[in-house]
Amino acid sequence: MAKQKITGKELRSIGFPEGPVISVAMNLVNKHYKHSTNSMVLGLLGELLENPEDYSDHPFLSSVAGLLIPEEEVVNRHIPLNEKGIHFNVFGGNHIEESAFHQMYQAAKLPVSVAGALMPDAHSGYGLPIGGVLATDNAVIPYGVGVDIGCRMSLSIFAIDPKELVQKQTWFARELENATLFGSGQQFDRASDHEVMERKEFGQLPMLKKLHGKAWKQLGSSGSGNHFAEFGIVRIETMDHTLKLPPGNYLGLLSHSGSRGLGASVATEYTRIAKAKCRLPGEAANLAWLRMDEEAGMEYWMAMNLAGDYAAACHDIIHSKIARQLGQQPLTKVENHHNFAWKEIIDGRELVVHRKGATPAGKDVTGIIPGSMTADGFIVKGKGETASLNSAAHGAGRKMSRSAAMQSVTDKTFKDELQKFGVTLLGGGLDESPFAYKDIETVMRSQQQLVEVLGRFTPRIVKMDGAKHRSWGSTRQRLTDGDRFS
Repeated sequence: MAKQKITGKELRSIGFPEGPVISVAMNLVNKHYKHSTNSMVLGLLGELLENPEDYSDHPFLSSVAGLLIPEEEVVNRHIPLNEKGIHFNVFGGNHIEESAFHQMYQAAKLPVSVAGALMPDAHSGYGLPIGGVLATDNAVIPYGVGVDIGCRMSLSIFAIDPKELVQKQTWFARELENATLFGSGQQFDRASDHEVMERKEFGQLPMLKKLHGKAWKQLGSSGSGNHFAEFGIVRIETMDHTLKLPPGNYLGLLSHSGSRGLGASVATEYTRIAKAKCRLPGEAANLAWLRMDEEAGMEYWMAMNLAGDYAAACHDIIHSKIARQLGQQPLTKVENHHNFAWKEIIDGRELVVHRKGATPAGKDVTGIIPGSMTADGFIVKGKGETASLNSAAHGAGRKMSRSAAMQSVTDKTFKDELQKFGVTLLGGGLDESPFAYKDIETVMRSQQQLVEVLGRFTPRIVKMDGAKHRSWGSTRQRLTDGDRFS
């Protein structure tokens, strides 16, 4: 096999910025991936570009990730942390890693912090921990929202007997494949139509204008990592005025993805601006904020909301395609963001509430909290608990990093787990195996005061990114039915 040789032109074509990162990436590829295919390497680097935080502990690519994560620039002012942080409430603390607590303690010492909470699925991230909720005064923190702005859950519930998932498994798997496109940097050859692409914001900010073409081609697609689309069994457990569905079993389509390259570019650019405007010490640097009454803060707020609506549009397109193939409209839909910031009234004050990997759970607000590719997800209704700032967990939460999961989970163990739960996996990788996640049942028990469970979603046919560089069955025996429908 010829040795791999990636070019700077190829790296620029997938979005790599000018600078040292290009030569560093080229050298690492030549050293560690010299026998890999060009498409595999470009897929891997595309995923790294979109989610650099996921590769911060990668044995080979961490140095590239470090150059892509926004660094501090020339600063206008140095801002010390408060000696004593604000109080924040913790739910399920026995199952939260110490590094997530440490990041939350840092956030609690910000001069703009007013209130906070830590959800039971919390684990460390960049800036706020995943599962961190922070209310600030007149300030928005780009890394308090995260790179995947508007990352979102969407569930369509159909009046179809879920037994058909077994009887017509091949058909459902094919439709899931045909209606979705997964992977970092992936684009459609033919763009979908949606009113979000006509939004005036695309013409108001130069950076959004530049992103418009790529965003259109990615409209209706999904990223890599933990993004998915899946068919499963919906079990409604109680009659409720919010869902208005009688108890019983239904067929469900559940999707999880965010704002693709659009959101990642907005997050990267405005984190850079925030770090240039307010320098915070040490590990707190990723918590740099923008004031809501300054131009950059207002621009970010505009771009963030557009990215959130764009993420919702991506889900709309996927669900509309599949509803047409099913020949019926859903009885109801349940949706929610979990990487976003909202203006909310807390104790009589308007504050900016960041939910980074946390589900809105205001009084009677419905949402979805997924488990894993084999574990049930939960349809919930918020109780409006002020102690959690009207928030709940956004999933089971990781207990292993991606690298750790790849190193510790074997193909056979993974295959056996899927067979045990009767799950057909299309794509997917060891980094997203069920073993990488906490027990969702434990997480739900830890937040009984935050949400009421209305129903469950049991995965049956799961579609995820199938890129060869991360797919658990790609270089050895394929362990799912996915290839039949490619």
